[in-house]
Amino acid sequence: MSGLIIRALLPDEIEASAEALAAVLVDCVEGGASISFMADFGMDDAVAFFRDVAAKARGDGRTLFVAEDAAGILGTVQLVPCQIPNQPHRADISKMLVHSRARRLGAGAALLAAAEAEAVRVGRTLLTLDTVTGDPGDLLYRRCGWTAFGIVPGFALYPDGRPCDATFFYKVVG
Repeated sequence: MSGLIIRALLPDEIEASAEALAAVLVDCVEGGASISFMADFGMDDAVAFFRDVAAKARGDGRTLFVAEDAAGILGTVQLVPCQIPNQPHRADISKMLVHSRARRLGAGAALLAAAEAEAVRVGRTLLTLDTVTGDPGDLLYRRCGWTAFGIVPGFALYPDGRPCDATFFYKVVG
């Protein structure tokens, strides 16, 4: 994707960008993505979600990356280090979101690559995530070298309330 910039935001930048980040999240939910939120989710909820992410980033070591172009923020992903004492080598990939205006143009893969590189930089060598089985994210993770290790039927709900299966993935980096 031409003109695409991937960068990490500091907690204050996450807070300052909460509305732009929220617009991506709302677009994804309205598009039917199963990303923790139901159909009645709106901009106020999404802004509050990203303000909470900013607060968490101040304390738990998470890094939020954005993809942006001349029109603004079009995608985001979080690298969330595991806080469990016997898993200091692990982190989760969370809330991979790409606005519908920019899908299938490489933003998701670029965001994922940035999160993987940051994981290596901070000493996290095992990454995990889950996504809806068969959805575009499932295909993206497979293309990017992630290993599927299980499917849980009915793990979550789509925004309209229908159940969906989740595929769990891992990737060793570094």
